[in-house]
Amino acid sequence: MQRRKATVTATVAGLVLTGSLAAMAVPAYADGSSPAPSASASAAPQAHPKGPKTDGARALCRRVPKLDRRIAREIKRLEAGAGTRGSIAFLEQRIDNAKKENHATIAKFLGDRLSARQALLVNLKQRQSDLKDVASWCKANDNGKPTKTSNNA
Repeated sequence: MQRRKATVTATVAGLVLTGSLAAMAVPAYADGSSPAPSASASAAPQAHPKGPKTDGARALCRRVPKLDRRIAREIKRLEAGAGTRGSIAFLEQRIDNAKKENHATIAKFLGDRLSARQALLVNLKQRQSDLKDVASWCKANDNGKPTKTSNNA
């Protein structure tokens, strides 16, 4: 009984202390010096006050090999045969199967996916070409290390 009474007393004392500390703290809105910002003002995007220091070339140059492997792997998968899931040929085979079974809605859905996948292949090949240009630039420019003059600009 004595232990329970001590526990209750300590709990009540803690709550009283917490309440007195909370009462002493002045809420931010209570000082009246500045009104709360409106919803439209807070929804506007805030620019970083100092802006970017560099163009990120050094980090990009470090990632070129990984990006090149990733893009090459995706292109290889898309250009693989009908036996490879995710390839264009695999999706074309699924469209042919849907047409044979008179599932026109499924064939249309898969056709839209095929169009997107073909566009993705074109986009990935363009990225691969651009990445080769970036790799050659990195090699010629000491892997994107900033020069003395770029820090002053």
